[in-house]
Amino acid sequence: MTDPVLRLQDIVKTFPGVRALDGVSFSVMPGEVHALMGENGAGKSTLMKVLGGIYQPDGGDIYMGDWKVVMSGPLEAKAKGIVFIHQELSLAEELSVAENIYLGELPRKSFGRVDWGKLADKTNAILEKLNVGFDARTRVGDLSIANQQMVEIARALTVDAKAVIFDEPTASLTDAEKSVLFDVIADLKKDGVGIVYISHRMEEIFKITDRISILRDGQYQGTLATVETNEEAVTQLMIGRKLDLSRNASHHKLGDVALEVRGLSCGKLYRDVSFEVRRGEVVGFYGLVGAGRTEIAETLFGLRGPSAGQILLDGEEVSIASPAEAIARGISLVPEDRKGQGLILGMNCRDNMTLPQVDDLKAGPFVAEGAEVAIFDKYRDQLDIRTPNWKSRVGNLSGGNQQKIVIGKWLSMHPKVLIVDEPTRGIDVGSKSEIHKLLRELASQGYAVMVISSEMPEVLHVSDRIVAMYSGCIMRTFTSEEVTEDNLIQAISGLGGDRAA
Repeated sequence: MTDPVLRLQDIVKTFPGVRALDGVSFSVMPGEVHALMGENGAGKSTLMKVLGGIYQPDGGDIYMGDWKVVMSGPLEAKAKGIVFIHQELSLAEELSVAENIYLGELPRKSFGRVDWGKLADKTNAILEKLNVGFDARTRVGDLSIANQQMVEIARALTVDAKAVIFDEPTASLTDAEKSVLFDVIADLKKDGVGIVYISHRMEEIFKITDRISILRDGQYQGTLATVETNEEAVTQLMIGRKLDLSRNASHHKLGDVALEVRGLSCGKLYRDVSFEVRRGEVVGFYGLVGAGRTEIAETLFGLRGPSAGQILLDGEEVSIASPAEAIARGISLVPEDRKGQGLILGMNCRDNMTLPQVDDLKAGPFVAEGAEVAIFDKYRDQLDIRTPNWKSRVGNLSGGNQQKIVIGKWLSMHPKVLIVDEPTRGIDVGSKSEIHKLLRELASQGYAVMVISSEMPEVLHVSDRIVAMYSGCIMRTFTSEEVTEDNLIQAISGLGGDRAA
């Protein structure tokens, strides 16, 4: 038997009041893609931070081959051949792509001068493998989130890696970029590199991995051979219960039209868009990256000005020039980018959740702390937000729990129209199910809900109707009864035929 590339044995890590890891063991073999799965807060990120030297374990050992090692920090982990591709981008936006990829390892000429020509050549050789549309000298801040993620991935190809840890690498990637990433992983696998793949996307797990290890509440639950298991078995180990994975088949009574859009356009971003959302209805928006879905949401929330068309709320035409006006009229937006647009990471959980309604919670010149805490407690329980208390800094929460804070913030405003852009990006399968159930419950309570998602199972599961978009246009609108995966894919590929409203 070949020795594992790396092995973590009986790892224990405790934070004040929380035992994050309780005797966890994990190993990855050469040329293996090994999935590490678990709900948000299960301990996956903590285990990888122990491996990367960011945290020192309170117990247990790390081995590379036969050698016991101590990781004193990220630089030492990298020197030993362990490379991390992080979910949350860690790039210097003002620097070039090349400078980011080789940060701390820039090639030098005499007298310590940077060899810019060699740097560009080395970087462009890597970028060519990734089939991206930018070069070494491009400023990282000018790239899309998806392309910035490709820069993160490029870092893995600059060193003689023994193990590469991918943490939700496809969260911001298009289907074409995912295909390139999977080819890169296949090449690393052929070279004998061990791959740790952390993802909540079941279809990816079953497509590219060899084994799946599962954590729950900081404890190891078991390791399964991918070809010998299924989604239901993995889910049950992750969350301890079965999930409802059926498509939406609700037939509750719909109310009046809450939001109507007529002939809305915004330059070249989208054109002549018309649709309506009724009270008690979830309308899903599905399409490829660049189809215009997010831009429509930003227009409705006052972040973009339309170049043509009308917006009507409760049958009355309105002009929305700012987010403040949108909020006042009862429109709330859970944004796609939770860190950049949805949260203030240095603030605590309570203050993030109540920020839009601080003025309404004042008792004289002061904010009523009791009212704020009551709001936080309500949505912490409803959304199962895992944090010791409201005083926790939002930046210290897992990505999934951060997303729940954003959703709770806007639900607490009791909007007429709730727009949710990528509601479960970076969220585990158990929490996804809870949020899907919540969206359906909100509709049954009379909310008008718009859901923008890049995940077909999600829009099929939660939507009463699905708006299929392609290149800034609505191609077709499907009811939940008539939509199929085939006709939905045709529509978002520009092959939808008639543009039925």
